[in-house]
Amino acid sequence: MTQNERKQAVAHAALDHILPHLENDMILGIGTGSTANGFIDALAEIKNRFDGAVASSESSAERLRTHGIPVYDLNTVSELRFYIDGTDETNEHLHLIKGGGAALTREKIVAVVAKEFICIADENKWVDVLGAFPLAVEVIPMARSYVGRELVKLGSDPIYREGVVTDNGNIILDAWNMNIINPIEVEQAINQITGVVANGLFAIRPADLLLLGTSSGVKSLTIQ
Repeated sequence: MTQNERKQAVAHAALDHILPHLENDMILGIGTGSTANGFIDALAEIKNRFDGAVASSESSAERLRTHGIPVYDLNTVSELRFYIDGTDETNEHLHLIKGGGAALTREKIVAVVAKEFICIADENKWVDVLGAFPLAVEVIPMARSYVGRELVKLGSDPIYREGVVTDNGNIILDAWNMNIINPIEVEQAINQITGVVANGLFAIRPADLLLLGTSSGVKSLTIQ
């Protein structure tokens, strides 16, 4: 099974998971990235089974609209039963690193509102310790240098992601070479740096269910 086939498999596994719970007035939370795109494409097959979606990025919103799926502002939605998104890394506790697509802040907002966060990922995203993938930190532009110095104090090598502006009008610093043994503590510490909007650790609010695409099929994992 190729990587693309594994991504398709987890997308359809997520669809199978939510299908029994869908209602005509239900609004889904949808993430960002190539694996989330695969889920959006699969979701289009049953778009008449639910009302619409809240997207974590403008790119995902556009893809949803292309399929004829209504997109709602989160401020107009009272609840989200499901949030479905991919990840850049995951550990056994379903703590995640996200933000490779620079949509981490909106992803965090949608995830925290949702009752159930379903993470869909290929097996190469599974790690024992988070941090090999650089940790994205969304920063207010004028605080870039200050936040960078503070990230160095936390043991990282921050690099400005040139040419990237988030959907919120901010910039991204990628914190390289972090060995994140205690993800919740690291997430909290970075959040306390003035000028940080959000960071790509999803440990305070981890995934509830991980659907992991492997060469032998899709594995379903919950928090250990």
